[in-house]
Amino acid sequence: MKVFITGVAGFMGSHFQISGISIPVAVLIWVMIYPMMMKVDFQSVKQIGKNPKGLLVTWVTNWLIKPFTMYGIAYLFLFVVFKAFISPGLATEYLAGAVLLGAAPCTAMVFVWSALTKGNPAYTVVQVATNDLIILVAFVPIVKFLLGVSNVVVPYSTLFVSIFLFVVIPLVGGILTRIMVTKQRGADYFERTFIHKYDNATTIGLLLTLVIIFSAQAEVILSNPLHIVLIAVPLSIQTFLIFFIAYGASKLLKLPHDIAAPAGMIGASNFFELAVAVAIALFGTTSPAALATTVGVLTEVPVMLMLVRIANKTKARFE
Repeated sequence: MKVFITGVAGFMGSHFQISGISIPVAVLIWVMIYPMMMKVDFQSVKQIGKNPKGLLVTWVTNWLIKPFTMYGIAYLFLFVVFKAFISPGLATEYLAGAVLLGAAPCTAMVFVWSALTKGNPAYTVVQVATNDLIILVAFVPIVKFLLGVSNVVVPYSTLFVSIFLFVVIPLVGGILTRIMVTKQRGADYFERTFIHKYDNATTIGLLLTLVIIFSAQAEVILSNPLHIVLIAVPLSIQTFLIFFIAYGASKLLKLPHDIAAPAGMIGASNFFELAVAVAIALFGTTSPAALATTVGVLTEVPVMLMLVRIANKTKARFE
């Protein structure tokens, strides 16, 4: 079975490619991303002028702080603290995976974290929608710069094609689907019934992607099982740091808790579907960079649930 799955992973990584991107893998990623994009109502962008301080916290944290603190923390641990356990070559690729996670702040999963902290749903939609639009212009230059600093050469063509395949296509598809279904059946049907039809598709797509990556990484994992934990350490520290930066800034700006909590969550969590997809496109399914982004997927849920608990416990401080 292991040989079969590894063979499938290798086949998908080496056939049907555009600019180094495996089309079969791209389809699998679409299965994950498309349902999430349908949840984002981009009509909410019209509300951008209402309470702009919360949006400012989100934008500054996500795009001026997070990618660079991720690079710094990951470099410190992978190249200095864990130097005795990780070779420079592996550390470089793990760092590349961390950079991709840091440059891709969360999108639709924020709705889950926001709901768990009783966040303002309408404002959360605005935060997510504007964040998705910023990704279109900020992701490529940030990744190119930070990977360049890491001495990792990546072609612009692959980055731009990745953004087109994994953000633009599902984004446009989600927008058109929302418009058409809402027009035909109404907004209530869309929100309560239609989008939930695809919940299982997202889960299945994610699980299949994880199976493919881990099966392809079997040799690396078995020879370096400790590396999973070592990669998780800087990723987890980064998650806590970014949450408290945004959450603390919201407190200083006297924002209400139902805006502060989602602001912290959107920066702390990652658009891991995009990070995984780009890692596969740039470095391949069997690459250590792809493994690092996958570790990000595994660590995110338990860490984010801890942050949800912290946000709920400190709600009174915002009143």
